[in-house]
Parts: sequence; structure tokens; C-alpha cells
Amino acid sequence: MDEIGKNLDFLHVFRGSFQGVLRWPQLDQLWATVLNESQSQWYLYAVGEAPPEQVASSMQVQQFIQEVDGLLRREHTEDYCGIVYVDNFQQPSLIKIFDPHNLGTMCGSKVMQPLPAWIISKLKPIDLPHTVPMPQNRRRWWQQLFAMHK
Repeated sequence: MDEIGKNLDFLHVFRGSFQGVLRWPQLDQLWATVLNESQSQWYLYAVGEAPPEQVASSMQVQQFIQEVDGLLRREHTEDYCGIVYVDNFQQPSLIKIFDPHNLGTMCGSKVMQPLPAWIISKLKPIDLPHTVPMPQNRRRWWQQLFAMHK
């Protein structure tokens, strides 16, 4: 399959049907599913940064999940989750994670759907236009997350 076909595959899945992760225990189960899939290769993408060229190592995936989970629980101080979406709970291939600080735009118009802050995907992501620039503190967080593994 050529690069254009792969891009269309990613867009098809990205624009497809997603289920909201409504409760924190559901998020725990989703993370466990991602981490238990030993044969799976995941791309980690911060929307607004350059899309990854390579899949992440299992250590990077584990570290990202640990860090983003902590960030979500600290900064989204609700008794529900509701800011993570997955294409399939049992066999996830794409997970959208929204930034707790940009939730005011999530209920916006149907014409301009907000983009997630982070994506975990089995398909290589494409450069998505970002609707809200990534805040500098999030950019530093993202860059520092993988700096220690280079």
C-alpha cells in the first residue's frame, strides 16, 4: 500500500466511530489492554508536533500511559473521565486523548470538531491541522517525556 493509501486509512479510522471512556476504571482497563498487547506496535502522537515516523518502544508506551494518566487525573478533577475516546474497547487501534485544559471547545459546532491533544494509534498518524496551538507547557512536557530515552 502506498503512502496516500496509508494516510487515507488513518483518516478513515480517525473520523470513524468512537466510544467515550466515561469512568476512571474503564480507563484503567483500556490502558491494561494497550500494555498487554505484547505484539502490538503503537505510534504516540502529540497533535501540533510532527507525527512520529517510528512506532514507540514498549517502554515509551508504558511511560506515556503512566504520565498522561497522571496528568488527566490531576487536571481533570471530576469523578468521571469522559476525555478519552477509543475506536474499540476490546481491540483498540486508535485512542484520542483530549487535553483537560481545552475542554471548553469540545462541545462546539459540528462543523469544526476539536482535535485531541494526543493520539495512540496502530496506524501511522498523519500531520493533523491543529485547531488550538499546543500550549508551551504541554510542548515541554511532551518533549521531556522522551528526552531521557534518546
